[in-house]
Amino acid sequence: MSAFVTDAGDSGLPLTGERTIPGLAEENYWFRRHEVVYRRLLDLCAGRDVLEAGCGEGYGADLIASVANRVVAVDYDEATVAHVAARYPRVTMLAGNLAALPLPDASVDVVVNFQVIEHLWDQPQFVAECARVLRPGGLLLMSTPNRITFSPGRDTPINPFHTRELNAAELAELLTDGGFDMRSMSGVFHGPGLVAMDERHGGSIIDAQIARALADAPWSDDLLADVAAVRCEDFDLLEQAGRNIDDSLDLVAIAVRV
Repeated sequence: MSAFVTDAGDSGLPLTGERTIPGLAEENYWFRRHEVVYRRLLDLCAGRDVLEAGCGEGYGADLIASVANRVVAVDYDEATVAHVAARYPRVTMLAGNLAALPLPDASVDVVVNFQVIEHLWDQPQFVAECARVLRPGGLLLMSTPNRITFSPGRDTPINPFHTRELNAAELAELLTDGGFDMRSMSGVFHGPGLVAMDERHGGSIIDAQIARALADAPWSDDLLADVAAVRCEDFDLLEQAGRNIDDSLDLVAIAVRV
C-alpha cells in the first residue's frame, strides 16, 4: 500500500502503489513502516549469505549488505533490476521469478521476504523455493500486511497489487506446511507518537492518507508534516505473547528451515 502518488522519489523509480520507495514526503509513513522491519531484524543477517527475494527499490538489500557477508537480490521487474544494479553496487542483482529462484540448492543462510508474499499467486511454491535455497538451519524472515487490519471485512485485498493477504494463523500454516519451524511471530504496531497522530487525523493516519488519495485531493499542511515526520522508532515490533497479534498492522515471521 502507498499513498498512491506517482512522482519519483530520490530513487528515480516511479511510485505505482506496488512498492514503496525512499525520498518522498507523502510516502514516508509506508516507507518507514517497511524499513523498521529491516532494521529490527538486521542482526540476523550479520556475517551471513543472504537472499532478498523480491527486493523492490533495493534500499533494504543495501542495508542488509552493510552487515552481511554477501547479499543476492531477486526481482522480476526489468526496470527494478537495472535500477538496483546501478544504485546499490554491493548487492548482487538477479532477474527472476520467485516461484523458481535462480539460485542453487542450499546456497544461502537467510532468505528475506518483506512485504512481498501478498503479491504472489503461488505462495506455497515460493515457500518451497525458499526451503530449497536455504542451508539446513537457515532462516526465513518474512513480513506481510495483516489481513485482519489491512483489508478488514473484505473478501479481496484493498490493494489491487495484492493477490492473497494472510492473518497470523494462515501465515504460520503456510510456513510450517512448507518445511519450516516457526521461531517467532511478531506484529508491527503504532507506538505512542503514531497513536497521537491517529488522534489528530480523525482516528487513523492511515485512513487520512487513503482518503486524500481516493479523492485525488491536495495534502493538508498538517497531514503532510505529520507523515513526513514519521520515524522507524515510532513503530513497535512486539512478539505474539506481548499483544494480540490480530490487532497488528503487519506480521513478522521468523522461521527455521528443517
